[in-house]
Amino acid sequence: MKIVTSEQMRQIDRECIRRGTPGHVLMENAGRAVAEEISRILDPINQKQFLILVGPGNNGGDGLVAARYLHDWGAEVSVYLCSPRPKDDNNLELVQQRKITCIDVAQDKELTRFNELLASADCVIDALFGTGKARPIQGVLAQVLDKVTQVKKKNAGLVVFAIDLPSGLNADTGEVDPVCPLADYTVTLALPKLGLFRFPGAERVGELSIADIGIPAELAADIAIELITEKWARDALPKRPLDANKGTFGRVLAVAGSINYIGAAYLACSGALRVGTGLVTLATASSLQPVLAAKLTETTYLPLPEADSGIISSEAVTIIGQNLKSYHALLLGCGLGQSESVSELISSLLFQKNLPQLVLDADALNTLARIPDWWQKLAGDVILTPHPGEMARLSGLTIAEIQSDRAGIARKYAQEWQKTIVLKGAFTVIASPDGNCRVSPFANPGLASGGTGDVLAGAIAGLLAQGLSLFDAAALGVYLHGKAGEVVKDTLGDTGMLASDLLPVLPGVIKQLREMTKNR
Repeated sequence: MKIVTSEQMRQIDRECIRRGTPGHVLMENAGRAVAEEISRILDPINQKQFLILVGPGNNGGDGLVAARYLHDWGAEVSVYLCSPRPKDDNNLELVQQRKITCIDVAQDKELTRFNELLASADCVIDALFGTGKARPIQGVLAQVLDKVTQVKKKNAGLVVFAIDLPSGLNADTGEVDPVCPLADYTVTLALPKLGLFRFPGAERVGELSIADIGIPAELAADIAIELITEKWARDALPKRPLDANKGTFGRVLAVAGSINYIGAAYLACSGALRVGTGLVTLATASSLQPVLAAKLTETTYLPLPEADSGIISSEAVTIIGQNLKSYHALLLGCGLGQSESVSELISSLLFQKNLPQLVLDADALNTLARIPDWWQKLAGDVILTPHPGEMARLSGLTIAEIQSDRAGIARKYAQEWQKTIVLKGAFTVIASPDGNCRVSPFANPGLASGGTGDVLAGAIAGLLAQGLSLFDAAALGVYLHGKAGEVVKDTLGDTGMLASDLLPVLPGVIKQLREMTKNR
């Protein structure tokens, strides 16, 4: 599913209308879809009090349609007109014909009726502004939204729905007006908007759902950024033939671990195994091998010479090079450390010819960042998995610059460097050298802890070894990792979540995807 800017959405709307779908039909579809989603979430809706805040444009029209359906399905609905509506507004007329309570702010100067309706409401629906709002919200509109926020602070049971996006949230940048409400749920229309995945706006969205309003998917075919969906992830899973052997599911060689980061090697190899890799070999410092073998019983080992205790020697490059040809993916960097010998090893290994597909994480990225024009020297198929700090070192940008436009920055450098980039963080971004980009639907503070990136790097390498393309392996690894995080969060919460908690959950996430019905 594509992610659009406000201008792209307007162009798609116009083209849909030009092809024969009237605007009023799109509005009817939108309002009904919103009402259906609200009914699903708040079921049963009868005897619940709904207050719908209606603005001046299409977003307000969507709210009026939703009001009509919610009323017809048994809800107690009140409409509050916060701005003048067109005199020939058919949706307003249909609301009035049903004797739905409809208050015009022009006749409620002191907001007395508004305050009464808000005090008795179970649910407020924000239908004030959609993608077209760019100016600051002022006057009575600001007062209304501020009042909703104040009442919600005192009444935790008040549910706030936003149509398309919370009013005052910039659909492109994620910037927010001071009175932008904190929605519990946002029902975005047709396609998700880029600003919903950018901060600080993303914190105002609540639970996001996407309503189909009848716009053909082909109209968004040329959009470069897409949201990773459950359906896409299911379809991308590697096949598991009944007559398979371990060679069928690929071989990963992980060069990982050091005396201070033994766990990184364990987590990375386990991540690869838990997504179905046939064979994982850990190349690590020889003194660490017995320690890890007690924990990682399914992994084979390639003990390497040491420069110091638990630190791989640069001389290990020869041994690694001699063993590469039997592997489909090489994972390099997790927990290696930044000693001089390790940096020499990484530099020597990366610029060899005939390397398998590469996944570079952590200390491999830190070493790259110290090599001038590294992207011109690093050939072959490569996935980079930086967090914002590592991306800053690789690109020379500040973390703030990267975080201000994560998708744009990832796309720019994926094309410039001709490497697949996984820019980790809330709503992880995966960018391909061809300019295409995928965005994870997950933002989970529980994943902001040591070791979760090692699990992710291992999962990506494992999927790559099973035959997925670089872009698909990176995106599917991110999705499975993020979904596993959601499962753990639902069980334990997002405080105290460990990277190792993800490992036993990953196979269950894959199983659940495979069991999805084909018509979803």
